Amino acid sequence: MKRLDENKIYLITGGAGFIGFHLSESLLKKGARVIGLDNMNDYYEVSLKEARLAILEEYEHYMFCKCDLADKEGLFSVFDKEKPDIVVNLAAQAGVRYSIDNPDVYIQSNIVGFFHILEACRNYPVDHLVFASSSSVYGGNEKIPFCTEDKADHPLSLYAATKKSNELMAYSYSKLYKIPVTGLRFFTVYGPYGRPDMACYKFALKIMKDEPIQIYNDGDMYRDFTYIDDIVEGVENILCNPQSEDEQGALYKIYNIGNNKPEKLMDFISALERCLGKEAQKEFLPMQLGDVYRTYADVSQLEKDFGFKPDTSMEEGIKKFTDWFKEYYEY
Repeated sequence: MKRLDENKIYLITGGAGFIGFHLSESLLKKGARVIGLDNMNDYYEVSLKEARLAILEEYEHYMFCKCDLADKEGLFSVFDKEKPDIVVNLAAQAGVRYSIDNPDVYIQSNIVGFFHILEACRNYPVDHLVFASSSSVYGGNEKIPFCTEDKADHPLSLYAATKKSNELMAYSYSKLYKIPVTGLRFFTVYGPYGRPDMACYKFALKIMKDEPIQIYNDGDMYRDFTYIDDIVEGVENILCNPQSEDEQGALYKIYNIGNNKPEKLMDFISALERCLGKEAQKEFLPMQLGDVYRTYADVSQLEKDFGFKPDTSMEEGIKKFTDWFKEYYEY
């Protein structure tokens, strides 16, 4: 396994987003040059994205480009001028439930936008394209843990369908144009500067505001909650280690990155209450359209290829998140 190459130029789309911010800062701390690209949309509070960017822009080797992946000409201009060596595509319209009511934006961002990324990597060859997929591609699979060799043909939301489409598109481009591509199926990522629409952040906000939190399927759900530092370490292991050709001639592979330990949703909420020092008002509701009962990552391939396995405990991760949360919101 090759170590991270600090001399490469890393282009990170979704650079003002949660994972993009943490990956960028980690690379910058190691001395790498990072180009962040983001459209700064208002899916959630833009001030949080601006706060992340303010931290990154303190680093000498960071550059930010405001650009939408749907803008092919603008994206190609960045590739032409900056000539990135490694591209990490984290830009996407996120959210399972939001995709049910707002499908158009998912097609533009997650399908058209990703197509433009693939075209850019074809026209301006890169050493490696790494892209974010999602555990949601497994849909309602009952076999656990979820393995990358399992079928993932029955997505339960348009968001999940776009992520599965990205995997198929990436495979074909890798085979046709010999682009080294690795897809990463992330499992319920949380941590400081996280996304306010995700359970950990959303629950914390409502608890501190004395507002009821909505708990679906009457709390009978399990999630493979994965702390952000484990995601970043997993991605960094992969960046400079593209795949060799498979039997079909594609330079392509998919990995799960998850904590490999699903937690009861109610246990997660209890830990959050303890760390915030406040009890939640709870509203129990039926299962939401598009939701899944359990996520559980099989990370054996990640461990085999890179000797790495996420291991941050739920208690440790929530403590780190709530320490940041209380400071950020001055609670």
